[in-house]
Amino acid sequence: MAEKTDTRVHRPHIPSPARRRVNRLGRGGFQAATIAFFTIFAAFPFYWMLIATFKTNQDLYRPLNNPFIFNQPPTLDNLKLLFNETNYTVWIGNSIFIGIVVVLITLLLAVPAAYALARLSGRLGEQLGILMFMVYLIPPTLLFIPMSRVITVLGLRDSIWSLILVYPTFTVPFCTWLLMGFMKSIPADIEEQATVDGYTRFGAVVRVIMPLALPGLLTVVVFSFTLTMHEFIYALAFVSISAQKVISIGVTSELIRGDVYFWQSIMSAGIIVAIPVAIIYNVFLDRFVAGFTLGAVKG
Repeated sequence: MAEKTDTRVHRPHIPSPARRRVNRLGRGGFQAATIAFFTIFAAFPFYWMLIATFKTNQDLYRPLNNPFIFNQPPTLDNLKLLFNETNYTVWIGNSIFIGIVVVLITLLLAVPAAYALARLSGRLGEQLGILMFMVYLIPPTLLFIPMSRVITVLGLRDSIWSLILVYPTFTVPFCTWLLMGFMKSIPADIEEQATVDGYTRFGAVVRVIMPLALPGLLTVVVFSFTLTMHEFIYALAFVSISAQKVISIGVTSELIRGDVYFWQSIMSAGIIVAIPVAIIYNVFLDRFVAGFTLGAVKG
């Protein structure tokens, strides 16, 4: 007996318009919940630092109080302690000055080195770039002792110039490796066309290559500046005078006195610096990510 074959056509199931709307609402709700979760997760430290800045000691340390609201009227005494009884403004000025000088030194050394390594043909350029990046991976805990000897011989101990001398040793290698990958993403034909139009090699680099490499340069600026702002080991080892300290060690060394922690003033010192840095990151986020991704993919 011949077997019967199923001649029915199997049509794909097409959900109804109402079902599609429900699916879209479900996906939208999940996305909104995910965004809300990560937004709260990222913003909570800022909220905690801000509210702790204006809390009194009784409000902060009493276990029965709600830690997320003001249980007592806020106070400005913590800000007065920070600005009147410490060199907080001096630390900020030192940190900004060191950051600017280190960024300039990093750009001055990393840009020509990255360009030369990117245009160096063969595997030699890649191997030199990897070797330079490996220098950045050496932890400061292994270097601050010999570096301390160098700083002492040069007579720079307890001076911000000791940090200006040391910080480029870890900003230049990484920034060179990062810019090398970005320079490789810029076709050499553009540079050759500029030389045909009458530019010298230096003029072609300045007039053509540098504008195209702006996202990478911005990445170097942001990375170098923030790295010098939160560096701790070298600043702690080389500087002990209060007027020469940077914010990373000034806050921790002078607002923690023995077993007494001035938590509210520490939080206020953090929020004052954190908010401008967060704004800068958000304003230049697109170019910062573009510079990092291009350098990572092409490097």
